[in-house]
Amino acid sequence: MSTLQDQLLKSGLVNSKKAKQVSKEKRKKAKVQHKSKQVEVDETKENVKQAMQEKVERDRQLNADRDAIAAKKALIAQIKQLISLNKESRGRGDVAYKFTDGSKIKSMHVSDEIQNQLIRGNLAIASLDGKYELVPAGIAEKIALRDDSFIVCKNEKSEEVDEDDPYAEFEIPDDLMW
Repeated sequence: MSTLQDQLLKSGLVNSKKAKQVSKEKRKKAKVQHKSKQVEVDETKENVKQAMQEKVERDRQLNADRDAIAAKKALIAQIKQLISLNKESRGRGDVAYKFTDGSKIKSMHVSDEIQNQLIRGNLAIASLDGKYELVPAGIAEKIALRDDSFIVCKNEKSEEVDEDDPYAEFEIPDDLMW
């Protein structure tokens, strides 16, 4: 088997004078490297190594972004499942319960019992695919821990009575609506 140098000489691509000069330079380089015991840095190997590190870092970043998107989708799926499995029936809607969704005032027709539970904070209103659903307060808290943008209206339970309230002695009429 002949070397590459011999093959190039036979094909006429390189002359013998140039081949001898290249082999002489190669021997000198090896001799100097052996005497000085310094490792010759191959730039192409370093460039390839650096390119590989950059590719690994870029792939790691893409995987992290993909994982974040998948985690967000899983979180939204959990919220939708919580709402759909725990939604309450509105009952026969006699009373229009008004609430705010962002800067808009919306209304939902519910029964008197549901309205009282909403006012007391036992029920909350959650938004699911553009519709409003009633969910228990405990479920609303679980949803709010994951993403509070799905909870539209949740009244706080307040059992405290303000002692300095000047209107505490006046009873609120049953037929008062806003």
